Amino acid sequence: MNTQKTIRQPADTVEANALRLDTEKAAQIVDALNTDLADAYVLYHQLHKHHWNVEGAEFLEIHVFLQEVYEDVEDAADELAERLQALGGVPHASMTTLAANATVEPEDEDVYDVRTSLANDLEMMGDIIESYRQHIELAEGLGDYATGEMLREQLETIEEHTHHIEHYLEDDTLVLESATK
Repeated sequence: MNTQKTIRQPADTVEANALRLDTEKAAQIVDALNTDLADAYVLYHQLHKHHWNVEGAEFLEIHVFLQEVYEDVEDAADELAERLQALGGVPHASMTTLAANATVEPEDEDVYDVRTSLANDLEMMGDIIESYRQHIELAEGLGDYATGEMLREQLETIEEHTHHIEHYLEDDTLVLESATK
């Protein structure tokens, strides 16, 4: 690793931006987006864990579904990072910083049954949905309608995935429990 460092912009700073959004307003939005970014990476890793560990009769369908969801979360994280950089901020990038700034709690390292895993995902996604709604209101209240729109589009996607998980967790199933447990 190169030991000589030239820092272009220190972390946790917000510089003037070409979007002509006041730096003080941009700083509030950057802070919110960095929280969303940190939460997205916690969710991404939990979904990925569940994708790796899913078992049972519905394995393939849930395995594929979870991959779709974590890929959408990864795309959203990239979009968040690029937007906050455009606003003059520095996206959180290290695992330590992301973990420290996340407002959602990941489950531990243990492997759980599919129903518990999906319920944990549903809970985390619900917390993220609430945060997005607050951040949409913040961005639009500060005159940043483009960030509000970006967050609104991401909110629609996460709400759709949340709705699908809710369906997976319903009691109705074609799979019969084994009589020999």
